[in-house]
Order: sequence, then structure tokens, then C-alpha cells
Amino acid sequence: MQLVVFDLDYTVWQPEMYQIHGPPKLISVDEFQGKKKRKVRSPPRQVPPGSNTIQKNMLVTDRRGIPITVFDGASHALSEINRMKRDDGWSIQAAISSRTDEPSWARKCMEWLVVSDGTPLSRCFDKNLIEISYADKARHFESLHRKTGIPYEEMCFFDNEHWNIRGVSQLGVKCFHTPDGMTKEAWNEALETFGVS
Repeated sequence: MQLVVFDLDYTVWQPEMYQIHGPPKLISVDEFQGKKKRKVRSPPRQVPPGSNTIQKNMLVTDRRGIPITVFDGASHALSEINRMKRDDGWSIQAAISSRTDEPSWARKCMEWLVVSDGTPLSRCFDKNLIEISYADKARHFESLHRKTGIPYEEMCFFDNEHWNIRGVSQLGVKCFHTPDGMTKEAWNEALETFGVS
């Protein structure tokens, strides 16, 4: 396993960019919980898991206050890749293959959201290995292959859309369907497939 590729929408985070209202923004936890506006004695909104950002006590939301969160499995996998590179000396890279509707919004979310080891999403991926376009995902992988020289058989891919999995797997990439977002189980399955312990 030399290249680990993630879809963004509903694989790394939720909701998908097409589901949010307006560009993302950073808001305080107090604002999210309604502490400034709440007039009735209802309990404050709970801060959802996966909402850690580069700024303490802040969350990423859309314009209506819907939080954008990183799936636990994506946070775990990306933190593990960071650890493997840092502590174990692995020459493993992480990349993105996304057809998100709002690339600029996705990039903003990547700047603000962090994974469990405290690394911003944007720093988990090599800047040259971010493929965000409406092109077929097989074309994304052809581009990643050209840029890295890594054989398709040494790549793995996580995506929530089965048709993307089907198309990319034809190249020889080991693909993992994550219909409910990235999970630790999907990451462990990939490690096992590649014989990584």
C-alpha cells in the first residue's frame, strides 16, 4: 500500500457539499449551542463528534448552522497514515479523488477540519495529489498514477458510491465501498488486504 485515496463527500465528511446551504463558516461552540440567542430553558445543542477544527471551541457549519463533521473512520485512517509516515518511516501517501459540487467549499473545510491527531485535513494530503473535478474517477486515478508512478495495484480507494468503486477497480486499484462514510473497519480491511499489520 503506497497510495491511499479518499473521496471527500460522505466518505471523509458529512454532509455532502451539495447538501449544505452556502459556503462553510467557522462559528463558536457557544453560537452553535444557541447560548447567545436561546430565550427558553431548553438544553443546548450537543457538539457532534468529528467537529474538531484548527481553532479551539470553533466548529465548521453551513450558513444555517448545520455542522460539517469528519467521519471517525476517516479521522482514524488519516491519523494512522500520518503516524506510519512519521514514526515507522513508511513511504505512504494520501490523496483525494472527489467530484464534489463545490470545490472551493471543500478546500475551506479541508483547511479548518482536523483529524484525531490534530492535523488539519489539508495537511494530510500531498497538495499535488488532490484531484477535485467532475471527471470520471478513473481519470483521477490515471492522473495520480502519472504524478506518482505508483502502480495501481499498490493503491487503495475509499468511496461511498458503488459506481465509483466499480469503475476504479477495473484499473487494478483495491477499492473499499463505504456507503455510510469511512469506518475503522474499512481501514482495517485495507490494511489486511495489503498485509500491513
